[in-house]
Amino acid sequence: MKKFALPVSVVVLALIWAVLWRTIPTFAEDPKIFEIREKMFIQQCNDIYLNPDEYLGRTVRLEGIYEEEADEESGGTFRYVIRRGPGCCGNDGVAGFEVLFDGTPPPAPNDWVEAVGTVELVSADSLESVVLRLSRLAVMEKRGAEFVDN
Repeated sequence: MKKFALPVSVVVLALIWAVLWRTIPTFAEDPKIFEIREKMFIQQCNDIYLNPDEYLGRTVRLEGIYEEEADEESGGTFRYVIRRGPGCCGNDGVAGFEVLFDGTPPPAPNDWVEAVGTVELVSADSLESVVLRLSRLAVMEKRGAEFVDN
């Protein structure tokens, strides 16, 4: 029985590694692009917010729901690519990023989009925010998971 303990352990560890490899941050077709995947979406977004210096200037790709919010002070519009998730009162949380882009016209709110852009820190009223300055924002036909919990 002991003869099989080590090989079985190695196989189990290899399987665990293979599963985890699919859920850790990965690169899209272009190895310079950090791809935020459906599994671990919230954790990958949080890692960028918690460690912005490690991501500044890096290109990020994600899919999500395009949303807009009016800025009453400036008369402008905040734009986001998000997914819904757990929050303080049930499923009322969101994860994702504010996005900056020059595209006209913007997608319609609630469109499912692919966003590709670089991570930046933007200062406003002595506060710094992590944003994505987009180089690409495309409406997708197939929607992914709108609700994520990890």
